[in-house]
Amino acid sequence: SEIFYDQGEEHFSGPEDKMGGEGDRFLEIWNLVFMQYERDETGTLTPLPKPSIDTGMGLERVVAIKEGKLNNYHSSLFMPFLARIGELVGTPYDYDAANSASYRVIADHLRSCSFLLAQGVNFDKEGRGYVLRRIMRRAIRHGYLLGLREPFMYKLVDTLVDLMGGQYDYLTSKAEAIKTSMKLEEERFFMTIEAGIKLFNEELKNTKDVFNGEVAFKLYDTYGFPLDLTEDMLREKEIKLDMDAFTSKMDAQKAQSKAGWKGTGDATSTGDFKLIKERFGVNDFVGYDEIRVETKVLAVLDENFKTIPHVSADTTAWVMLEKTPFYAESGGQVGDVGLLEGRGYVKETKKFLDMNLSRIEVHRDLLVGDVVVATVDGKRQQVAKHHSATHLLHAALSEILGEHVSQAGSLVESDRLRFDFSHPKAMSEEEIAQVEAWVNSKISHEAPATTIEMSIEEAKKMGAKAQFGEKYGDTVRVVSIGKDSVEFCGGTHVDNAVEIGLFMISKESGVSAGVRRIEAVCGTEAFKRVFAMRSELKEIKTELKNVNPLAGIAKLKEQIKTLKSEVQAAQSATKKELSATELKGAHVIVEEVETGDIKELIDEAKNKYPNIAIMLFQKKGDKVMIACGSKETNIKAGNWIKEIAPILGGGGGGRPDFAQAGGKDASKIGEATQTALAYLEENL
Repeated sequence: SEIFYDQGEEHFSGPEDKMGGEGDRFLEIWNLVFMQYERDETGTLTPLPKPSIDTGMGLERVVAIKEGKLNNYHSSLFMPFLARIGELVGTPYDYDAANSASYRVIADHLRSCSFLLAQGVNFDKEGRGYVLRRIMRRAIRHGYLLGLREPFMYKLVDTLVDLMGGQYDYLTSKAEAIKTSMKLEEERFFMTIEAGIKLFNEELKNTKDVFNGEVAFKLYDTYGFPLDLTEDMLREKEIKLDMDAFTSKMDAQKAQSKAGWKGTGDATSTGDFKLIKERFGVNDFVGYDEIRVETKVLAVLDENFKTIPHVSADTTAWVMLEKTPFYAESGGQVGDVGLLEGRGYVKETKKFLDMNLSRIEVHRDLLVGDVVVATVDGKRQQVAKHHSATHLLHAALSEILGEHVSQAGSLVESDRLRFDFSHPKAMSEEEIAQVEAWVNSKISHEAPATTIEMSIEEAKKMGAKAQFGEKYGDTVRVVSIGKDSVEFCGGTHVDNAVEIGLFMISKESGVSAGVRRIEAVCGTEAFKRVFAMRSELKEIKTELKNVNPLAGIAKLKEQIKTLKSEVQAAQSATKKELSATELKGAHVIVEEVETGDIKELIDEAKNKYPNIAIMLFQKKGDKVMIACGSKETNIKAGNWIKEIAPILGGGGGGRPDFAQAGGKDASKIGEATQTALAYLEENL
């Protein structure tokens, strides 16, 4: 199952140099993996329905052999990257140099990250997005070791496009988006990497054999160091990590974040789902064609997902129907609600081990084996409108923003939709308007919606877009709306885009670096908003006493501007002229003022007099503002105000030349004034 290439006796390096060994003479270029079983969490082996053979034949190895290179990285597939990295570092790549591995890591990881980004994977804190982040940050750290202190990975993308864009044209079309996403991720990590490495090195000084796991967790949680990156750094020092301490901190954080949250996430491992699946198999979903169906109760589970023979009235349970019209939550679409006629309300529908189960609020006793009539609520129609609108939105974003757009998550409900997508920056108002108009044009042109099942390979050839986070079998369901929207989808949809009615974008915002979010409504909800806006516009016209609200607002702005000017003029005219008295050779002002900015008044007094100590009081309702200043005197403003503010029920402080405070009792201004003067008598 393995093929080795013998590079010749001249490359023999000793006893370890054998097939499968560590030497340079024998290079493995072919490896077969025979995949026959699936191993579950208990270790049980189950034969695969379709055994297969995975052939591992590295392109880089073949190219290296054909080009007479001993090392994959010295082939024409890698040398352009190594040369470009050398230009960025300022030192050409040298295989024998101590830092040569860093060049190779960057070159290898650049390719991985670029292809993942091109395929729609985005940097994230979990799932495949976190795998991407780990790869990227490992490469950034090696750049840091080479002396690079600013983003550099994105500068290598053009080299990749030159080398591989001819075979992978999507690399070329998405190059700018790849570079933008990379640069944002690099900027984020470069903000913390130096402090993180400093913390690592400081802890290393106190480490003999085992690195503190709590410090490793701090590197992960505070400085963005993936665990495997810290482990890499420790391996270089031949030091082990206290994984128990790291895991303990991680578990504590997870427990804290989950506190108070109740869901069905762990149900499949704790409930009786395997038991009922072994007995009944997967129940039939008939909801694409029927929304009311007579069916039989196959199983009932309590709130802990344990099978029970029946459920009494006024309680809640999960029910498995032999055939169900209720769509289970998946692909971003909420699960159906509805009725078991005469027996109870269907509050939600979810999928467990591929079985559709509905949570029922029971009004009349329900037994296993009962025949019931299941009816889907009318909200399904509104959900279908929002789901079809989501597909059109996806197509519109690709058309307006570019082919780099890929789905990063979605939520489809009866009264709104939310769509997350890859895009490096906020959309402009013009782009939002263009997307909204594009979707509404498809609605007005009555684009037909069709669904068809086909092989996954046929669907890919059609250009069908896969949905974020979904897994697909050999046969997939493809939903097409007109010619522009073709997606893998198991959800419910309208028959024609015209049924959507109207599409309105409510909000565009950021979710994370390189991921944007659009929230929108359609159908009845969109018309409700139009009517509400029309009503508000009518009120605005009435308030402005102008049929043209924009003209009314412009006139109002002009009036406000005029009034502000008049107020400022009045304040200037009534502003009190402050006059100082002399005390021990210094100019002194301590008094209450009614108008004007007291800080500005103090500045004016400082400019007027060569030396001055000034304190002003100004009422603000029942409260009082105090400010004081000192210029060329031995009075410290901060100390002075600390003596006076408590009299007014307040406190404050500041610099020697200026201080301010607030007080709660304006009735004591007279007493505060006398105390302030007495302070000057004593301290000047």
